[in-house]
Amino acid sequence: MAGVIAFRATGDEGSRGPGGFDAKVAAPARVYDYWLGGKDNFAADRIAGEAAIDAYPAIRISARANRGFLMRTVSYLAGERGIRQFLDIGAGLPAWPNTHEIAQSIAPHSRIVYVDNDPMVLSHARALLSGTPHGITAYVEADLRDTAAVLTRAAQALDFTRPVAILLLAVLDHVPGLDQARRIVARLLAAVPPGSFLVISHAASDIDPDETAEMIGRLNEHLAEGNFTGRPRDVVARFFDGLDPVAPGVVKVTQWHPRSELEARGPASLWGGVARKPQTCRRAEPTRKPGQHSRPGPGPRGDDDPAPGNQQGPDFMSVTSPRQPPPAPATAALPHHRVRTWMRSNGESAKTW
Repeated sequence: MAGVIAFRATGDEGSRGPGGFDAKVAAPARVYDYWLGGKDNFAADRIAGEAAIDAYPAIRISARANRGFLMRTVSYLAGERGIRQFLDIGAGLPAWPNTHEIAQSIAPHSRIVYVDNDPMVLSHARALLSGTPHGITAYVEADLRDTAAVLTRAAQALDFTRPVAILLLAVLDHVPGLDQARRIVARLLAAVPPGSFLVISHAASDIDPDETAEMIGRLNEHLAEGNFTGRPRDVVARFFDGLDPVAPGVVKVTQWHPRSELEARGPASLWGGVARKPQTCRRAEPTRKPGQHSRPGPGPRGDDDPAPGNQQGPDFMSVTSPRQPPPAPATAALPHHRVRTWMRSNGESAKTW
């Protein structure tokens, strides 16, 4: 099946805020949308966004620089490294160009899975999920910290025996525990084969440190969880331990393969980098393969869930393996040449939009 699919599979809380929708409390995805000049935000988000701007006026330019980093990294991976599968975790609200628009403009058969825990992002899925008729664009509503759930749902659209680019842009800075953040990265990397790539951008604590610290403090006063965290370059670089870095390594996001000197000199309060998983990846966590239980008997929900692709049920739809070009959509004769399908977790039958 080519086209668009969506899965809803979340717990009560997520890595970017507690579950449920509350327009009176600022949400990171909506604050970020405000910084980008979007309209999918509320008064609480604008107040939070302005509080951050007052402390660090360059935050808006920095947010746009992060989008530029996304464009350049996805273009590089699709165009120069032949990557055809992307797992974009912490995707946020639609902001052109989105990952699928970049990748599928280069390789129309590319498969993209977006993951986010903000219910408002799901409500905008129709705008976000509009890929090519030959590729697949999917959305998973899930918590970054529940890596097993993320991988299991993503495996309905991605083939984890083939290289995948894992995109973690401005999302690990919402996991304040460093050990937990490292475990998340390790578990995601353990699920993908050699030749896969890891892309990270992360709020910096050592770029304009005084202004950045003030900005983070003010922003956390407004966010539901108040967990936004900056980290120095050397700590961000450790997320890539055991991987083969792509030059120039971990740098300001504006300095990663900039398209102009003007772009390279632009202000940015984020570190960014790209690295490739080698044939032998030495990482301390996890020591077991995805899907293996660390103790006898059935494991609890979370990191001991079944391996990606091994769980079935009403939340999932099977999709064509990317080993072969997907067949033409059943609606190929229709004017828009596009199928959009949404499977709800409560077992409702799929709908086409």
